[in-house]
Amino acid sequence: MTTNNQSLNSKKKILKSLILAFFIASIVLLVAVLPAEYGIDPLGTGKLFGFSKLHKKEVEMNTTSSSSLNFNKITLDDVGSSSDIIKPIEANNAPPEKQLPKREDVIKVIVPAKKGIEYKVKMLKYGSMKYEWSTTDQIVFTDFHGEVKQDNPPKDVFYESYTIAYSNNMGGTLTAPFEGKHGWYFKNLIDNDVVVVVKLKGEYKLFN
Repeated sequence: MTTNNQSLNSKKKILKSLILAFFIASIVLLVAVLPAEYGIDPLGTGKLFGFSKLHKKEVEMNTTSSSSLNFNKITLDDVGSSSDIIKPIEANNAPPEKQLPKREDVIKVIVPAKKGIEYKVKMLKYGSMKYEWSTTDQIVFTDFHGEVKQDNPPKDVFYESYTIAYSNNMGGTLTAPFEGKHGWYFKNLIDNDVVVVVKLKGEYKLFN
């Protein structure tokens, strides 16, 4: 008889624990999970405790992320100078016996709101340079390209594009195909100035 009572009491305790656990889970679901994850706030507690803001922030981030990728498509016509501009014969010059001394630099380039700016370095033919650039989180249009060194450059200068993209961060290695200026055109797409941090390492020289 005693054993049966103990077994019955044990089952009652388990049942009470299950009911209590279900009750707590329901409260958490109504108070926190639904407002934060799905924006559903039947009791108004999500707004009271700030859980609804989490859902709103996530929606805004997703909206911003989606809209920020809605750019004009980059085509072959955008790559490099127009076909009527002839590549200078200086591009065929032999490489030097000695490259520029190796160095490292970190440069901050301020791109004004809704405007574009260029930042380039001098490189000799077949010189090598590692690069990395980034913004805080703003996406900019960029054209990474090079211009051949000419004694008497024309008004419309030939340039060769290496990479064109919309991004907030890029990195890579360049082996200069000719002597000249190599670097980036950054176009700011927003109403505030954007700071681009450029990190360089290799055989190049800064323009003062």
